[in-house]
Parts: sequence; structure tokens; C-alpha cells
Amino acid sequence: MATHPQEDPITALLKSAKTIAVVGLSCDPMRPSHGVSAYMQNHGYRIIPVNPLIESCLGEKAYPSLLDVPEKIDIVNIFRRPEFVPEIVDQAIQLKVPAIWMQEEVVHDKAAEKARRNGILVVMDRCILKEHRARFR
Repeated sequence: MATHPQEDPITALLKSAKTIAVVGLSCDPMRPSHGVSAYMQNHGYRIIPVNPLIESCLGEKAYPSLLDVPEKIDIVNIFRRPEFVPEIVDQAIQLKVPAIWMQEEVVHDKAAEKARRNGILVVMDRCILKEHRARFR
């Protein structure tokens, strides 16, 4: 009987996820959060902006925090400095979000470990656009 190699967790996540809440999304097209989110949106993902300083972005209503998002979130994508990560992780745990993605240079080992202890897949210090492009060209 043939065995199939197990899919890596990032590929499986990107295949199954539909909704990405982007914490720290900026409406400035020159900011990485905007370009990455536009790319993901163009590849079929629903983007939910989470930023208390904006009302909407990329055609979607923005929310001040994850706890204000009224629908199911598959991935929390974090574009904030590391010192803001623990609060975001706590909100993701409260919402039972299945995955947290910390963009390049966003590293918080203690918060990542707490998320993992709560059954959340954590991707840290990696760009979701680059990972998507590498797998689904």
C-alpha cells in the first residue's frame, strides 16, 4: 500500500484557510501590510483589517481589535511590533483562532509558546505572501 507524504503544516493551512484577520493593516499602499494583504486578497482570501485607526481598507470594514470581528477567523496575520504580540495572541486564544502568523521580524517566543499550548498553529518571522507564492505559483 502506497503512503502519501504528509503535507507540510503551512501548505495545509494556506489551502484550508479562507479568512485572514490582518492586525496592523495599513491603507498606505507603500506599507508591507497593504501589499501582502492585497496579494492574499487577489488569491481568494477574505481579508479583515484590524486597526483602530482606519474605518476600512481593501474594500473591507476595519475593526479596532480581533475581539470586535463578528465572524470566524482562520488566520491572524500580525503586522505589529513584537511588544504588541502577547495581547493579540491572548485575543486569538479567546476567539479560538486556529492559526497565528507573525510576519518577518515579528518574533515573540513566549507568546508563540502560549499560543501553541492552546492548540494554535504558529508561524513566526515568515512572510505569508512569500510562503504562498513558493507553494502555489
